[in-house]
Amino acid sequence: RYANFPRQILLKNPVLMSLIIASSSEALVATGFATFLPKFIENQFGKTSSFSATLGGLVLIPAAALGQIISGTLVSKFKMDCKTIIKFMIGTCSVALLLNTVFLFAKCGNEPFAGVSETYNGTGTLYNLRAPCNANCRCLHSMYYPVCGRDEVQYFSPCFAGCASHIFNNMKKTYHNCSCIGKPKKENGLEDFLYEAVPGKCPTQCKLLPLFLTFFFFAVVFTFMAVTPTTVAILRCVPDKQRSFALGVQSVFLRLLGTIPGPILFGVAIDNSCTLWDTNECKTKGACWVYDNERMAYLLMGISAACKIITIIFVVMAICLYKPPPANAALSQKDSEMASAIHT
Repeated sequence: RYANFPRQILLKNPVLMSLIIASSSEALVATGFATFLPKFIENQFGKTSSFSATLGGLVLIPAAALGQIISGTLVSKFKMDCKTIIKFMIGTCSVALLLNTVFLFAKCGNEPFAGVSETYNGTGTLYNLRAPCNANCRCLHSMYYPVCGRDEVQYFSPCFAGCASHIFNNMKKTYHNCSCIGKPKKENGLEDFLYEAVPGKCPTQCKLLPLFLTFFFFAVVFTFMAVTPTTVAILRCVPDKQRSFALGVQSVFLRLLGTIPGPILFGVAIDNSCTLWDTNECKTKGACWVYDNERMAYLLMGISAACKIITIIFVVMAICLYKPPPANAALSQKDSEMASAIHT
């Protein structure tokens, strides 16, 4: 009785397992971006965390729903058989792979950050917040309070910018007598403002957010256009009595290979793009203050592209291994589906 259990859970069905692994690879990408897309938008395009989360939701949720509706409609309207459905999945995954190249041309460069991406007016070294201009200020690495200098360079805090005083002008706080801040790139002729900084990060000069969101929206649409066909193909490539087992096996693999490792893998990739960590006196790492935008874009694009390629490979394997059922079996399956529809 128990000897037939492995056969019942269908692990020996190569077409089924190929489709399950393909869908798990897609689930890994979907859950990874669902978790970290807001963080990518926030750091890449200089938006606030709340606005980035809103944009992420406005892109992911409608695109995912639209993709499943379109694919379900097409499969039903054209009455696709199992082999045609698998071919349809290859097409949607290939288009999604091409659209993922948006990370290559819609990425933003790193904004100037003193002590991280550039030196303090030619003094100090990279990846070192301390320089001769702030050596006597006793600044703390744990006090992250970014300021934007008039030289359009971001500084870790007013202390690391060498600012000695601040004033409130029209309820706005500004810093003066900053020894580390150079001359402004746009001269205004006012001596009082030559060495000034304002709280907050410097505004990004990157204007590629609309382009990125447009391409990414359609990438999500084509990604989720494979969800409904995958489920239909799985149900059609197994005997009627084992369909519930097939869906159960798919659910297990989706979690083991997709939804669980997805956020972990994306999180590791984003951590690897960090260039400035919050460290306390014991040298223990905390949150990341500054990311390398280009490295982050390349890493996320690499993970997504690798998963898409894995998906395409296993879907191609499924179509090569698939053998259409005999005509009488296909007719019996069709009658079973019609009877099921009448009873429901």
